[in-house]
Amino acid sequence: MELRDLQIFQSVASQGSVSQAAKELNYVQSNVTARIKQLEKELKTPFFYRHKRGMTLNAEGRKMLKYVNKILQDVEELEQVFLDSDSPAGMLKVGTVETVSELHTILASYYKEYPNVDLSLQAGLTEELIQKVADYQLDGAFITGPIKHPLLEQYDVSTEKLVLVTQNQTFHLEDIITTPLLVFNKGCGYRSKLEQWLKDEGLMPKRIMEFNILETILNSVSIGLGVTLVPQSAVEHLSTTGKVHCHPIPSEYGNFSTIFIRRKDVYMTNSMQSFLEIISEHRRINSVVEAKNY
Repeated sequence: MELRDLQIFQSVASQGSVSQAAKELNYVQSNVTARIKQLEKELKTPFFYRHKRGMTLNAEGRKMLKYVNKILQDVEELEQVFLDSDSPAGMLKVGTVETVSELHTILASYYKEYPNVDLSLQAGLTEELIQKVADYQLDGAFITGPIKHPLLEQYDVSTEKLVLVTQNQTFHLEDIITTPLLVFNKGCGYRSKLEQWLKDEGLMPKRIMEFNILETILNSVSIGLGVTLVPQSAVEHLSTTGKVHCHPIPSEYGNFSTIFIRRKDVYMTNSMQSFLEIISEHRRINSVVEAKNY
């Protein structure tokens, strides 16, 4: 078994296709197929379901992927320990939920200070991003917090309020029974808070409609399709024009924090250290501004 075999396996598992993996790795397709078969022969078990649409990991394959991700992460960390320079460079893979209002400021500051870092951004839901950081697929992620996870450490980014967003200026909680809820897919932190609130109130919504784009949700609310729960900062551009209206909810459900997470046991590269410093400085400035306004 060679390191290259594990890289090929990881790529096929991620792409779900031999042809896409070959393209990503710049290998001949037949070589990718041969290396996967050889790996399965060595370990005496198939790792994929093979079908017309490509290849999907089976139970043994999913188990294998966890080990492969860890091994490849350790190899990358080994290189970083000895090759990491004083000037941050290389790649930083970061995930984020869609509604982090401070994200553009943090990224702009980081790009300006450390132009040699290749920072890639991947959008997702909180639960999905937690899993990807835990599985070494991302170096870190901005999510809705706080969380308790044995493998992860968290850094405060900001605190905000969630508001119920409607088309009408007036809204009564009982209207939830007859009004569709427009929400992100399962795994969204805001949706979890909304569902918990309604459950505690003993209310069962008539209909739940799932979307994966914030703009679509807000535009749908503005034409009267339903109501939603999002950070106040995410809807200010529409509420100021009167297209939608925001309503406060109880603080135990309405207050939330955005945090940045990373694995505790992963080597802290200069790129990651500098990224955390940017987040910390951004948080400090916001705290000063909030204190003055208060």
